[in-house]
Amino acid sequence: MVKDLRDKTGAGMMDCKSALAETNGDMDQAIDWLRKKGLSKAAKKAGRVAAEGLVGVALGTGTGALVEVNAETDFVARNDQFKDFVKSAAQLGLEADGDVEKLLNKKMGNNDTVDATLKELVAKIGENMSVRRATALAVNPGVVASYVHNASGPELGKIGVLVALKSSGNTDKLMALGKQIAMHIAAANPLALTSAHLSKEVIEHERSIQADIARQSGKPENVIEKMLEGRMRKFYEESVLMNQVFVIDGETPVAKVVEKVSKEIGAPIEVEGFVRYQVGEGIEKVTTDF
Repeated sequence: MVKDLRDKTGAGMMDCKSALAETNGDMDQAIDWLRKKGLSKAAKKAGRVAAEGLVGVALGTGTGALVEVNAETDFVARNDQFKDFVKSAAQLGLEADGDVEKLLNKKMGNNDTVDATLKELVAKIGENMSVRRATALAVNPGVVASYVHNASGPELGKIGVLVALKSSGNTDKLMALGKQIAMHIAAANPLALTSAHLSKEVIEHERSIQADIARQSGKPENVIEKMLEGRMRKFYEESVLMNQVFVIDGETPVAKVVEKVSKEIGAPIEVEGFVRYQVGEGIEKVTTDF
């Protein structure tokens, strides 16, 4: 557990041990304890990404789909038959509107369903596989752009991103902007589109941690309240897409980048939404020491 906590936070071994002792072994509370003490190097609980597989991306006119298919080993994820399956599943994901159940019942290739084709692949390769999740975005008028990171083939990789831009402006220019924003999302991993899209629980949780950190200064409550405003503003700048500094130029907030391109093309642009998939995020996989 100490090692696991260290992997998640980047804090020292003894600090992790103390955190777990103080919180009776509760991992989430231990992460918060380290953050409050200023010992955690990871602002977000990234979770160790252990499961293998690929994310497939498919685009249509004003639509886009992401599909994640998991396998047990990276060796299988590099297999051409597995790659072909993920690519075809992503295309069908457009027709299924990102619904996994609908997707599994779609016909694929030799008239078998996606589910039956996957079972055949499992029998052939001898490794467990699953269509873990799927999603789709649509916008009209406008474009859905995509980006794939750690690509292992066209529209296949370890991280897949979709961005929907609503606008009546030039499609090529919108696509170019969408791709850049998708690249930013792959790198910066925002929690939400705007601060209004963040859940109440996330905001309250962050606020309580920042309040505890601010109180350690020993300053009066009215000063702490002002400190808290600044700390929460910084949290939004780091966690919310439209407030984040654009990774491509390292200085302009994403909202200003969108505004600038909007003026250039002579039509308003609205970022309708985004989705970011990373293979295996949130899955803990047992590792065997041979």
